[in-house]
Amino acid sequence: MTAVHVVGASGYAAAELIRLLAVHPDVTIATVESSSSAGARMCDLFPSLPAIEIVCSPTGAVRERVRPGDVVFLAGNHEVAREHAPALLAAGARVIDLSDAYRLVDKAEGAVYGLPERYRDAIAKSSFVANPGCYVTASLLAVIPLGSLGDRIATVIIDAKSGVTGAGRNPKVQTLFAEVAEDVFPYGLEGHRHQPEIVQEARAAGIDAPVIFSPHVVPLRRGILADVYLVPRAPIARADVEALYLRFYANNPFVTVFTDRRVPHLPAVEKTNNAQLKVAQRDGVIHILSALDNLGKGAAGQAVQNMNIMLGLPEERGLDARTAVG
Repeated sequence: MTAVHVVGASGYAAAELIRLLAVHPDVTIATVESSSSAGARMCDLFPSLPAIEIVCSPTGAVRERVRPGDVVFLAGNHEVAREHAPALLAAGARVIDLSDAYRLVDKAEGAVYGLPERYRDAIAKSSFVANPGCYVTASLLAVIPLGSLGDRIATVIIDAKSGVTGAGRNPKVQTLFAEVAEDVFPYGLEGHRHQPEIVQEARAAGIDAPVIFSPHVVPLRRGILADVYLVPRAPIARADVEALYLRFYANNPFVTVFTDRRVPHLPAVEKTNNAQLKVAQRDGVIHILSALDNLGKGAAGQAVQNMNIMLGLPEERGLDARTAVG
C-alpha cells in the first residue's frame, strides 16, 4: 500500500479526491492537511462523506510525515503549491499539483503536464505532475486530436459552461445561489487565466490558429460542457475529424467518442473520470462537444488517474471506467 497525503483538504476538489482515495485498493490515506479546518473531521466538513472520519491536520503535518515514495496531492491554490512542492520533492515524494502553479512551460520547474491522453509515457516516468483543471481538460480533449489538420484551421472558438463548484468553496457573492440561479453568467471576456494554458497545449499538438476561449457559470453543482468550433481555412470533412478522434482515443479508457445519435450528457459523467465527445458539422464549421465532471476528470479523478500511472497501476484502478470509444 502506498501512503498518500492531501494538502488543502477543505475544498470541493479535495473532498472528491479524498472520496476516491478512501476506497482505492492500493493506497492508504496518511494525512489530510488544512490550514483553515485543522481538527475537523472530513465527514463534518462534507456531510456528503459520512463514512470518512479522517481528522484534518494543521499546516506542516505532511512535510513532517512524508516518506520517500509517498504520493502528495496539492489541492490548495498556486501559492500553496509553490510553497510545498520543492520540499516534498526533495524528500522523495511523488507530487501531483491540482493548482495552476506549474502548468505553463515557463513555470513548470520539472513538472510534467498531467493530461494522460497526451503525456501518458512522460507521466509514468515523473515524480512531479501538474494536473490540468476542468475548463482546460474539457477544451483540450476536444482539440488535441486535431494536430494533423492544424494548417486547415483558421480559428478555434471554445464556448464552455461550468457548474458552480468549479469556482471553489470560498464564499463569493457571484457564486451565491441567488446570483447564479436561473442565469448563465459569462466572465473573463478580456482574457481568462486558463487561456494561455489552452493555447500552449494546442500549439504543442500542432494547432497554430487563434484560440478564443469564453467561459460561463451555469446553475449546476458540477459538470462542464465545452462547445468547440473549428472555423476552417480549407474544407474539412466531419467524417475525417471523427476518424481522428476514434484513432486518438482508441486506447484511452475514460473517453467516449459518440458516433451514433447520442450527444454528451452531464448526468452520465457526474462523479466519474469519464469524458464524452461528439463531432458535428454545420455550414462547413466543425462542432465538437466535450462533457466531463469538473470535480472528476476535471480535477480529482484525473489526479488519481495520474497517480495510478506514476505508480505503475492500471489507470482505471479505483476509478471504474465505464465508457469506451464507439
